[in-house]
Amino acid sequence: MLSYVVAISENGVMGINNTLPWHIPNDLKFFKEVTLSKSKTMIMGRETFEALPKILPERHHIVITRNRNYKINSDNVTIIHNIDDLKPYIESPEEYFVIGGGQIFSLLMPYAEKMYLTIIHEEFKGDTFFPKYNKDEWRILSKEEGVVDSKNKHNHTIYILERIKSIN
Repeated sequence: MLSYVVAISENGVMGINNTLPWHIPNDLKFFKEVTLSKSKTMIMGRETFEALPKILPERHHIVITRNRNYKINSDNVTIIHNIDDLKPYIESPEEYFVIGGGQIFSLLMPYAEKMYLTIIHEEFKGDTFFPKYNKDEWRILSKEEGVVDSKNKHNHTIYILERIKSIN
């Protein structure tokens, strides 16, 4: 089962120059809590992987790249080259966390069953956007207003969404 873990602005921005355009420690804490749960496995594109400050501890990283020569020497990183290699994760009842970037979110949207979605209630300039999705296909499992204080300066809401299964 694939779940998205992502923060986006009101205008759909996720990033700029391979960084977040905001700093919200509470959301980073939420990201860590989510990705350290369930399978402790994150799925991402190469650029997202390279934008991480390091290989994140206690989590497995699955990196999708078309570059067949791309190598990372770590037991905590698996390199894959096509979506077919993700089939076991997509079909598994265990939860695996997709963390970006934009192309990966677009590619895997049909397979996502859950979203841990932080909405930052501002518009930001950016070069990476979350794909459009049909909000009618998702139900809110939980909604929590983020704390705004001296460290968390941006108003934000954390949602947990679940895809509504159609009955045919």
